[in-house]
Amino acid sequence: MLPEGENAVGHCPDSDKILGMNEPISRRDFIDGVLVASTAMAIGATCPLTLGAQSPGAPTTGWSGYTGEGDYQGSAGNTETVIQNAHSVRDGKFDKAPSDVAETGEVYDCAVIGGGHAGLSAGLFFNKADSKRNCLILDNAHIFGGVAKRNEFVVDGHRLYAPQASVHFQPPYPDSFLKTVYDTMGLEWDAFKSYQKWQGPKPEMWLPRSPYGTGKINGKEALGFYFGAKYGHKPGIWITDPWGKGLEGTPFSEITKKEMLARWSQKPVIAPLVYDYPGDAISRQLDSMTLEDYFIGTYGISRETVRLMDASEAAGGFGLGPDALSAFLVYEWSKIIPTVDDSMESGIQMFPGGNSGMTRLMVKTMIPGAIEGPRSMETVWKGAVNFGALDQPGQRVRLRLDSTAVRVEHIGDPSKAELVSVEYVKNGTVFRVKAKTVVMAGGGWITKHVVRDLDETRKNSYDQFNYAPYMTVNVAVRNWRFLYDLGISSAQWFDGFARQVNVRKNALFGVDTDAVGPDLPTVLTFFVDFTKPGLPARAQGQLGRAELLSTPFVDYERQLREQMTEMFAASGFDAKRDIAGIVINRFGHAFINPQPGFFFGLNGKPAARDALRNGPFGRIAFSHSDLAGAMDHRNAFMESHRAVGQLLDRVLT
Repeated sequence: MLPEGENAVGHCPDSDKILGMNEPISRRDFIDGVLVASTAMAIGATCPLTLGAQSPGAPTTGWSGYTGEGDYQGSAGNTETVIQNAHSVRDGKFDKAPSDVAETGEVYDCAVIGGGHAGLSAGLFFNKADSKRNCLILDNAHIFGGVAKRNEFVVDGHRLYAPQASVHFQPPYPDSFLKTVYDTMGLEWDAFKSYQKWQGPKPEMWLPRSPYGTGKINGKEALGFYFGAKYGHKPGIWITDPWGKGLEGTPFSEITKKEMLARWSQKPVIAPLVYDYPGDAISRQLDSMTLEDYFIGTYGISRETVRLMDASEAAGGFGLGPDALSAFLVYEWSKIIPTVDDSMESGIQMFPGGNSGMTRLMVKTMIPGAIEGPRSMETVWKGAVNFGALDQPGQRVRLRLDSTAVRVEHIGDPSKAELVSVEYVKNGTVFRVKAKTVVMAGGGWITKHVVRDLDETRKNSYDQFNYAPYMTVNVAVRNWRFLYDLGISSAQWFDGFARQVNVRKNALFGVDTDAVGPDLPTVLTFFVDFTKPGLPARAQGQLGRAELLSTPFVDYERQLREQMTEMFAASGFDAKRDIAGIVINRFGHAFINPQPGFFFGLNGKPAARDALRNGPFGRIAFSHSDLAGAMDHRNAFMESHRAVGQLLDRVLT
């Protein structure tokens, strides 16, 4: 029997009522007023996990929940269909060529597998390089973009946007490769000169332009640290402007405070290692150790302090904490999460819903009819995607969605073949097209299964790649007065669901109001990592995916509501009243985890990635940002530019 007052999943009905778990908001699916799936039955043995431990199958709607409005509805993170299809490939369903393949009769000069930053930019480069050749881009999702998608909400008459994953960018150097890419896609810099202005009480709170920044109020950092039961405080306490106060009032030990301040102010006890060029003796030395060990030695701090301060920040760019990552990343760090600066010339810029703005611009450039109207920032951002225009006969570039590549192999000996067979699943049917060249622009975790005739050297290379999951939860709130009344726009905590959240302002071209303030609706973005410090990188990724893929939506929702209530109820937050919508974006292989030796190899052996980057395999080239060691749009562009160039130079010439 259940304890008195608890329901089937061990939660008090009164508590759920207070949290607003039964409010009919934009968060989960109802039929005749009844929640489709309860926590107890939402996943069970049909979790898409199947990591050698569970039976295959598809999760129920209780796993996905509400997915937002607009073009990206039904495409929040790795969807159930995407996961199911990918796991079917991994688990051998297509190891043998099916006998009932539907031949499309199409032959393309280039087929690109993947419609994220890498895949779309590969199509862009191929299209630009040769005006006489055609290209087909296959993507497994309902809408293009990969991790560069957005969530949309409509709250109190306002349409709000938030990023699913890929978030920000910075203005490039003049005449640089990156500027050429941005110019090719039509990214207009003037659009980012105007951001929302303050509309609210005095004192005004300055807000950052991305989820990584911290606001300011009265000249002080508008940041708060929260400490709850884990630190001996129930109810919990807030320490505002903690760094400005030298961590005074925080429950850390004096030794920990001293070490945290040394790490935060970047005061080393020994000279940091500085390399001259990638691949020299110093860079190889860095790549031979973990980032954690490097911080311990350089700053003279404890392992516990490194994990307390750096785990979540490292996970925000690389999926895991510094205990599992190569120390060479200390110099790659700023490329992924650069120093926050509010100047137009050097600071972080952000489309209102993250880098989905870039992917929309690329598609509009290649297929003008994809979004009706001119290729302007506002039109491309706000206009609806014309899905029917993406894949029409006669187009030089065609984009085919809901199409999961399952078999890619040369027709004949890879060294002599003139064509590559590309089989994909769409609406349950396996189709085949042929291509003179192929760019594999999906992640390495699936590429190694899809390319069927891959040589042993490249297979072994992919086997050395490790990946971590990540989750982004976007919460639309009717106001954020509860943060303003605490004197903060950014919150950080050290225990519980997620680790940090902030309020940001948006560029004007993508919003319906030029104002931002604590009494207006906004979207709070919670980033959730699955680090398991101390375990090998591969084990951390496997355990994290098990947790990510087996947890029902309603369980994550409850954790979120409990966390927000614990932290913000005292300042006026009411989960039942203030939360207007919740979208969860799960990514099973969100980040490459570059372990020691990833960049330059160990013990005299080359780095595993070299075999995949040095040249194409027959008529197949490899382009995905994990090959660069970081899942970032800039790396995706560079890897695709290399891959397309290799095919043009060595195969199509």
